[in-house]
Amino acid sequence: MNRIAVYPGTFDPITNGHMDLIRRCCGIFDQVIVAVAESAAKNPLFPLRQRIKMVQQVIDNTQVTVKPLTGLLVNFARENQAQVIIRGLRAVSDFDYEFQLAGMNRKLAPEVETLFLTPDEKYSYISSSLVREIARLGGDISGFVHESVATEVLARLD
Repeated sequence: MNRIAVYPGTFDPITNGHMDLIRRCCGIFDQVIVAVAESAAKNPLFPLRQRIKMVQQVIDNTQVTVKPLTGLLVNFARENQAQVIIRGLRAVSDFDYEFQLAGMNRKLAPEVETLFLTPDEKYSYISSSLVREIARLGGDISGFVHESVATEVLARLD
């Protein structure tokens, strides 16, 4: 059986923490689908196509595919024959929200499991929103994102 996981997120931008979780998922699953969510409500810095492109540029693993996510996550998981949804937890504060999402997803699609993963400690404080804020204020984001992503963020903010 081909074990397929979906790792959804806005990835605005993709961070080293995201990359760490993707790398670790590849050690557990046969295929990992990075589902880049449209998330208009979050008012992303980058349009969906550009976020997909940035993820594709920094992922160098044949086990990983990158796809847009514009609808309901559980429907996306079913359409892609995924058995598992991956959710990252950086801190205890993430758990309440993620726990609610996992419960709702289980109700909507009981055949799809949710697996919570924590990033390596050296990435536990990194979030896309913090990266964007640091960049907006002229700070160095090179330790938080891939070099090509840092270039894209800085160009977007110019």
